[in-house]
Amino acid sequence: MLVALLVCALCAGCSSSNEGNAQAASTTPVNVALTATQRQHIKLYTVAAEQFDRTIDTTGVVDFDNDQSTSVLAPISGPVSRLVVSPGDKVKKGDPLAYVDSPDFATAVSTYRKALVTAHTARRLADLDKDLLQHQGVAQKEADQAETDATSAEADAYAAKQTLVSLNVDPQTIKDIEQGRPIARMQGVIRSPIAGTVVEKLISPGQLLQAGTTACFTVADLSRVWVMAQIADSDLSSVHVGDSVDVQSGMDAKPIMGKVDNVAQLVDPDTRMVAARVVVNNALGLLRKQMYVSVRIHSLHAETGMLVPVSSLLRDDENLPFVYVSQADGSFARRSVTQGYRVGDKFQIPSGLRAGDQVVVDGGIFVQFMQNQ
Repeated sequence: MLVALLVCALCAGCSSSNEGNAQAASTTPVNVALTATQRQHIKLYTVAAEQFDRTIDTTGVVDFDNDQSTSVLAPISGPVSRLVVSPGDKVKKGDPLAYVDSPDFATAVSTYRKALVTAHTARRLADLDKDLLQHQGVAQKEADQAETDATSAEADAYAAKQTLVSLNVDPQTIKDIEQGRPIARMQGVIRSPIAGTVVEKLISPGQLLQAGTTACFTVADLSRVWVMAQIADSDLSSVHVGDSVDVQSGMDAKPIMGKVDNVAQLVDPDTRMVAARVVVNNALGLLRKQMYVSVRIHSLHAETGMLVPVSSLLRDDENLPFVYVSQADGSFARRSVTQGYRVGDKFQIPSGLRAGDQVVVDGGIFVQFMQNQ
């Protein structure tokens, strides 16, 4: 009885082992054999090491070129009396943007007038003492003091004039003051420091401005903008200053050419990405600040690797890439590969293929169908 039980147990073990082996064999992919007629519809590609220029596809955000844009601060204090520009207006350097009823302006004009009178009077007295000195009409000490007073007064007048210049006073107004002409109304002027487009208006009529503190306008030259492209760690080694870039604002938009100008040395703590600054010619005004764009960077540094056409790559049930490789006996073996980045109409394959392998590039779906039968 005991012997019979042992025999039954051994038989059961053998049976379960055989079933397990059969199940493992059934899940192992087998090579696909095709007839000569079927093979005529299959196209192969011979894998070889190729040199290529990598492209990095990412996204970016448009920003002003900070080298060609500026925030215009109020140079004088006082209430805004009149605005003369609106957002979107193009201005030249020195054009008025707004007028201000400013006591600072009136004080600066008055100070310059007084300084001019004092300087003229002191110079006239110094010249008179110099003439008297030649005829022994005054002592040398008095003539020297008169010259010192004249020089000091002229320095004060120059400083007062520079105050008007720093307040962006119109040159004609300064000339009128110097020639003693009356000024109809003493108004301060906020002028554009650069040529460009008014992109922001931050003040309104009647608003009280504080000199050197209140931001009034933003003026930017929009003929050139920055695109801040986001670069992942894995792509960072392929991005360099000078790389050419295609920037696209929409699916149907024509790409705009740019160039990598700077690669940041810091990682964004929120996105874990590195910003690459791209300078883009925006002469047509198609790019606007804060616009999201697609960015394709063409690396200038060539790389070498195994490339296969996009059509050769298939996906399994777990969405993992594989290819069919032609075997010496004419069959096709399914081989898992690692998919790298895209280069034109090909993908880089870091691992899974060797030089000389022939992969199916046309008819792979049919081979997969035959394997699943």
